[in-house]
Parts: sequence; structure tokens; C-alpha cells
Amino acid sequence: MSSLDTQETARRAGFLHALPFWVVYLVPFLVLWAALAGGWVILLVPLVAWHVATLLDALLGRDRGGLDPETAEAELFWHTLCIRLWMPTQLATMAAVILIVPGAAHLTLLEQIGIFFGLGVMTGTFGITIAHELMHRPTRLDRWLADLLMALVFYSHFRSEHLLVHHRYVGTPRDAVTARYNEGFHRFFARVLLDTPGSAWAAEKALLQRKDLPAWHNSNPFWRYAALQAAVALAALLVAGWLGLALVAFQAFVAVWQLEMVNYVEHYGLTRRHLGAGKYEPVKPHHSWNATHRATNWLLINLQRHSDHHAKPARPFPLLQAHTPQTAPELPYGYPVMTLISLIPPLWRRLMNPRVRAWRAAHYPDISDWAPYSAHATPAPR
Repeated sequence: MSSLDTQETARRAGFLHALPFWVVYLVPFLVLWAALAGGWVILLVPLVAWHVATLLDALLGRDRGGLDPETAEAELFWHTLCIRLWMPTQLATMAAVILIVPGAAHLTLLEQIGIFFGLGVMTGTFGITIAHELMHRPTRLDRWLADLLMALVFYSHFRSEHLLVHHRYVGTPRDAVTARYNEGFHRFFARVLLDTPGSAWAAEKALLQRKDLPAWHNSNPFWRYAALQAAVALAALLVAGWLGLALVAFQAFVAVWQLEMVNYVEHYGLTRRHLGAGKYEPVKPHHSWNATHRATNWLLINLQRHSDHHAKPARPFPLLQAHTPQTAPELPYGYPVMTLISLIPPLWRRLMNPRVRAWRAAHYPDISDWAPYSAHATPAPR
């Protein structure tokens, strides 16, 4: 076989592997259909995101395979195109919904709220997931696309918090996004909303100080965050008035709620050993909950392969590896089921606390006092 034939075979294989991830593009059509039709159609987006994916997981099972992590970038063309086209698609969908829905004669106010709830499910479950992938990539184009997606849900500081704080301090009291053992989701959600903007600002300020620059320097991305978010708010206000702005803000809240439910699930109760002097052991696959449910990983571009993501943050989503239960703790169900269970703290604790205790016994049998890692723990000094 010639080298050209080999390259063509690799490209075809890359296309076929990427094809299931494109299923996410069905969701904007469902949102637009809901905006035009109202009624029962409004239920389709949450049904697809939460229940259809779970049904398909039950039918299709788990996927522990994957591409070779050394696969060349050229063979990932269709994967990259899939995530880069999402931002203009989401922007166009949001623009259409803002033009159609607020004050529409064919929709009641309750239906309008329901449509923007579905829009928030789309922008949170899928939009933020894709933004998360893009912000980890090195190119300026990808990071700009990530910033635009996060501005559409008024949560731009997430990029600074995620890259500079979460990945550095995951599994420690310094990371607000690591859910503590026995901490219910609702308390976690309030804490994250309060803590992460300040921690993101402090991280960017420290980064600038290392360059001998003040926090107010124009290279601080917070100015870009503010400008983009203000532009989104102003556009909604000009196009659809105060009702339009209120509905856009509502979808943003729903999107952030979706994001933080996932964050809660991904690291609940998992901690890294404190080595003293503010230092912790390196991040390893066993510091994140993993899931290998096939259909949900298609919808969430392999986000559930979270253990490998934290071990190799720069690895593109199609190359993330599915760890075994021996190397990474495994969730009993995919994210859609786990996030819904997280809304019922007694049920969540009954399901997950025994798994956390088993994880502690397996990885840290010498630690008997877990109080420093609890929800009330004070971060160790730097």
C-alpha cells in the first residue's frame, strides 16, 4: 500500500470515528423546533440530554476502546471541525430563539421560560463541554471560541478558574470545584458561585505579578470577559427588551447549573495527599471519577473520560483513554443519571459514600483522619 493510500485510509478511519460525536448537532434543531412550535416539543431537549442518552447507554453499553494517543493531528480533522463549528451554531441558535420567543403570540410566558430552559440545557450540557475542550487547546482561535461560548452564559471566569486553579489544586481544599465528602450539591453549588470568581481573579493577578505587571494590565483576560458578556447582554436587551435579557440570563443560570452538577460528580470525595508545606502529590487518574458509557461520551465528547483528562490535560478529546476500574474509580451510571441523583443528597450519599470509603481504603489505607479534607477544611498554606 502506498503512502497516499495509507493516509487516505487513516483519514477515512478518522472520519468514521468522529461521526458519532456530530450527533450533538441535532440539539440546536430541537431548540429551534421548540421555539417555533411550543407545546410538548419544549420537553425534547432535556429528554434527549438526560434520558435518551441514558437509554442508549443501556443499549450500547460501555466503550473501553479508543484511538492511539499518538494519533497524528491530521487524522483528527473531523473531530476538530466538530467542536470548532459549535460556537457559530450555538450563536445562531440563540439569536434565532431571542428573535422568535420573547413576547411571541403563539407562546405563553410559561412556554417561553421552558424554551429558554431547554436552551440553557443546550448551552450548558453541550456548549460549556465544548468550550472546556477548546480552552485546553493551544491555538488562539480555539481559546477565542471558548471565550465566546462562555460569554454566552455569563460565566467567562470559568476559563481562568479551570486552567489556573482547578487543574492545579484538584482534590485539595484549595479547589472550590472539588466536592467534599458528605457535601450536598446545593451547598456545593452556592459555594462555587461565591468562591470561583475571586479565585479566578487571584490566579490571573498572580500570573501577571510574576511578569511584573499590575492586575489592571490590559492583558488580564477579565477585561475581555467583561466586554464579551456586556456585548451579549446589550444585544439581548436591544433585540428583545428586558424580557429578552431576563430570559437570556435565565438560560445562563440553567447552563451554569448544568456545568456545576457535572463538576460535583467528577471529583466528589476524592482527594490528593497533602505532603506538607502547601504541596500535594501529583494528579493521577485515581483522583477523578471515570465513566465509559458509550452514548453519553458521544454527546459529551468524551468528557466522562475525566481521569485521563486530568492526567493528560492537553490530550484532545478523541485521544482520551478509558481507564480500568483498577486505575481510576468508576461511576455506576453515566453523567445524566449521576447529575440527577446529585439533586437528592440522601440518595447521592447512599450511592456514593460507600464508593468513596472503598476508594480511600484502596489508595490511602494509612490515612485515618480525613478531617483536613472535609467540606469545612482550611486550605493548607502555599
